[in-house]
Amino acid sequence: MRSIMAMLRPKGADAGALYHAIVAEARQPAWYREGAVADSMDGRFAVLASLVALAILRLEEGDEEAVRHSVALTESFISDMDAQMREEGFGDPSIGKQVRGMVGALASRVDRWRDARAGNGAWDDAVRFSVYRDSLPPAETALTFATESLRRFNEGLNGQSDRNVIRGHFG
Repeated sequence: MRSIMAMLRPKGADAGALYHAIVAEARQPAWYREGAVADSMDGRFAVLASLVALAILRLEEGDEEAVRHSVALTESFISDMDAQMREEGFGDPSIGKQVRGMVGALASRVDRWRDARAGNGAWDDAVRFSVYRDSLPPAETALTFATESLRRFNEGLNGQSDRNVIRGHFG
């Protein structure tokens, strides 16, 4: 049951629609077939965190409402990771450490993508770091797929108004 204080707290930005749209994108089978991302918790996390990082950066470039939604998107990600870890059977004593590690991994991706988007780093290097954990995928075609997919996702975000991005429309 929610506390009375939580019910009285002003409602902040809600990134639910955007987060759900990103999760749907991360679940596309092509990431795991053509992109050769491991269909495992780690692989799915890598794709999701990469997409969330790009969306956070796009929102940070928007108006004040968009920036608030970048924070809300991060909070949605954290809440989902907490729920996923609990579903996998992690207990309370270890969950905080696990989720902190995931938040750190997201922050690392945000930093790497910020550099790549600004032209201070190679896009392919950001893909290898963000999706494949700095190792090469089994085939060059997989890296090409992931690189182009993330580039299209980023361009889709950039081609939309702040309002459309917040609503989860990015393509």
